[in-house]
Amino acid sequence: MTTRGLLVAAPRSGAGKTTVTLALLAALRRRGVAVRAVKSGPDYIDPAFHAAATGHPCLNLDSWAMPPALLDALLAEAAAPPAGGEGVLLVAEAAMGLFDGAGAPHADRTGERAGVGRPEDDRRQGSAADLAARFGLPVLLVLDVSGQSQSAAAVARGFALHDPAVRVAGVVLNRVGSDRHRDGAAAAIRAAGLPVLGALPREAALALPERHLGLVQAGELAATLPALLDRLAGVAEARLDLEAILALAAPPGGAAFGPAGSGGGAMPAWRAALPPPGQRIALAADAAFGFAYPHLLAGWRRAGAEILPFSPLADEPPPAGCDACWLPGGYPELHAGRLAASPRFRAGLRRFAETHPVHGECGGYMVLGEGLEDAAGGRHRMLGLLGHATSFARRRLHLGYREARLCADGPLGPAGTVLRGHEFHYATVSEPGGDAPLAMLADSAGTALGPSGGRRARVSGSFFHAIARQPA
Repeated sequence: MTTRGLLVAAPRSGAGKTTVTLALLAALRRRGVAVRAVKSGPDYIDPAFHAAATGHPCLNLDSWAMPPALLDALLAEAAAPPAGGEGVLLVAEAAMGLFDGAGAPHADRTGERAGVGRPEDDRRQGSAADLAARFGLPVLLVLDVSGQSQSAAAVARGFALHDPAVRVAGVVLNRVGSDRHRDGAAAAIRAAGLPVLGALPREAALALPERHLGLVQAGELAATLPALLDRLAGVAEARLDLEAILALAAPPGGAAFGPAGSGGGAMPAWRAALPPPGQRIALAADAAFGFAYPHLLAGWRRAGAEILPFSPLADEPPPAGCDACWLPGGYPELHAGRLAASPRFRAGLRRFAETHPVHGECGGYMVLGEGLEDAAGGRHRMLGLLGHATSFARRRLHLGYREARLCADGPLGPAGTVLRGHEFHYATVSEPGGDAPLAMLADSAGTALGPSGGRRARVSGSFFHAIARQPA
């Protein structure tokens, strides 16, 4: 088949997009379809489930944080057919609601986008709807119909008419309570002019386990995830019209799929996402440090860097011969006592930092500080390579897109480099310390948020998760 794609979206978070997406991916893979997945927006957790369901890496696509050339290159990579194959089915999963994104346009990006000059194009930035419009992906809308029936038709019709550049091609009902419930909602939606392509029941057995930052990580469910995916595949085969869903998928459009072929300029765009901080990079990778974007790691490898994982929770120091260390985000607050009682990791990283750069993102930044207070109020000594302390007992949600301008040269780039990314954490800085800031932050509208993070000698970090460097 030729490469085709579709977008699974919903009106809001928690409607069951990930469950429907995983069921669809697992069922199509069981049928022998060459299926691939991408995730709209900032997200570390869902892509790991997608990768488990398809057997292939899942890349993030973000139209606010990523320059257009990078966005095109990543989609072309995700949609590349396997060796000897003719094409793939590309399934994109939205984040939050279909039209939720950066909100207000950012003045610095004016003129970069196709269709510039249309206010609706700017309002879409960062949303899954923007990807649907940019690449011509039909939308499969997931509606949680618990607590309603015919009223679901008004929601479906409203989403279908909201933006003429975004085509809602079909609806899947989720959390139906009975056959009568399903039939009533489906009949109303069909009368509104939209096909209903399946309905999933309200069953606790289909739910994925969650914690404070979203789903429990796929790697922590290694023993049970295959059975869950198998169960979801069976539900999809029984409850979804897979043939109709395959038929609504359309060939992706955009610059990455022009006559010249897929991603002729992809290599420079990949490398430009974030240049590698070293030639041999020690990457913390375990249950405490699991939030690293696949496109960044792949870009580092394509630029010639070698990535050597190590596990702080196994009391491992950075591997010998590395010239940079990266501590990604994750859940150090769940493992603070263990990290505090890991002498080889602590001593090894301190020695490493005397001669080589070390950078921490979010959870990694927390571990670089003096101390971490867990949810129960217990205080744990961290590395002390930066002067701040953090608390998970004083929880406050920090969420949103961020633009960072670096204050000095460091692992993320030279002073003045502009990066786009996001924050998503509940921990707070309980003691600021006296380190120089890593960067000056702004939100997606360009509103200044002030200094962020810290840097001392060769060590740096902040709660900011980098997605892509911006063009000069």
